[in-house]
Amino acid sequence: MAKFQLTRRTFAAAAVAAMSLGMPTLVQAQEVVDSIHFLIPGGAGGGWDGTARGTGEALTKSGLVGTASYENMSGGGGGKAIGYLIENADSNHGTLMVNSTPIVIRSLTGVFPQNFRDLTLVAGTIGDYAALVVAADGPIQDLNGLIEAFNADPNSTAVGGGSVPGGMDHLVAAMVFQAAGADPVAMKYVPYDGGGATMAGLLSGEVQAVSTGFSEAVELAKAGEVRIIGVTSDDRVDAYPDAPTMKEQGNDTAFVNWRGFFAAPGLPDDKLAAYQDALTQMYGTPEWVEVRDRNGWVDIHNNGDDFRTFLEQQEQEIGDLMKKLGFL
Repeated sequence: MAKFQLTRRTFAAAAVAAMSLGMPTLVQAQEVVDSIHFLIPGGAGGGWDGTARGTGEALTKSGLVGTASYENMSGGGGGKAIGYLIENADSNHGTLMVNSTPIVIRSLTGVFPQNFRDLTLVAGTIGDYAALVVAADGPIQDLNGLIEAFNADPNSTAVGGGSVPGGMDHLVAAMVFQAAGADPVAMKYVPYDGGGATMAGLLSGEVQAVSTGFSEAVELAKAGEVRIIGVTSDDRVDAYPDAPTMKEQGNDTAFVNWRGFFAAPGLPDDKLAAYQDALTQMYGTPEWVEVRDRNGWVDIHNNGDDFRTFLEQQEQEIGDLMKKLGFL
C-alpha cells in the first residue's frame, strides 16, 4: 500500500514549537524588527492575504515589530510577485512574501519558471489540513464507504474540488485513493470555481464527495449539512474533534497546506536571523493565539533549513504523484 507522509518533519517541528509555547507572555515583547513590508501574491481576502495580515497584526500588536505594511500583487498564479522579488532583490531586504503549497505545484507544472530555491527561505508558520467531505444525509458514512463505492462503480463516484485538475484539491484526493489501493487515475474529478460552488455540487448530488480545506468544511459540518469523513492530520483537530483522521481509518495519508514566508535572494544573514527570531517569539504571545484561533489555523513552525527539507520532500512526493496522474 502506498504511503503519503508529506508532513512528518513538519509535524515534528510543530510539536517542538507547541512545547515551547507555554503560557502567553504577560509583558510587552521587545522589538526585534523595526518594520516589515508584506508582499502578497494574490488579491484581498484570500488565504495568502489573510495569513500576511494576520501575522503582521500579531507581530505589531505584540511589539515584536514596529510597523507593518502590505502590498497585493496578483498575477501569474503567484509568479508575478516571485519574479518581482527576485528581480528587485537588493531593494527588498525589508520585504517578506507569503506563499504556500502552490509554489511547489505551480513550479513543477511550469506555471512560472522559478521555485522556492530561488528565494531566501524564512519560515513555515501555519497550516490548514485537507479533508474529504460527503453530504450529511447521503449513503456514504466514512472513508472506507467512499472507496467501496468507487471500486464498485468508478464512473458514478465523482470527487469535486475548488482547484483545477492537477491542483491541490485533486492531488489530495488522489493521494487518499492511492493509499487505499484504489486507482487515482480512474478517479473522476470535477473542478469547481471556489468553495461555495464545490459544496453546492456536493449537496445537489452532482458529486459524491468533496476534497477541500478542513477549515472550510468545519462550519458546514457543525451545521449538519456535511459529514467530514477524513482529515489529513496525524491526530484529530481540536477545532472539530468529531472528524476522524485518514490514519485512524487505515489510510496512511498526511498532508498540510502550509503557509510561510520567503525573502529576496541574497538577504543578509543578520536580517534573516531577525525575521526568524520575530516569528519564533510570536508563537508565545497572546496576540498570535487570538489571530490563529480566529482563523482556525494550526501552528506549523519550521525555520530555514528545516523549511527547505520539508519543501524538498513535498516537491518529490507531489511530483511523483503528478507524474503518475499524467500532469507532468
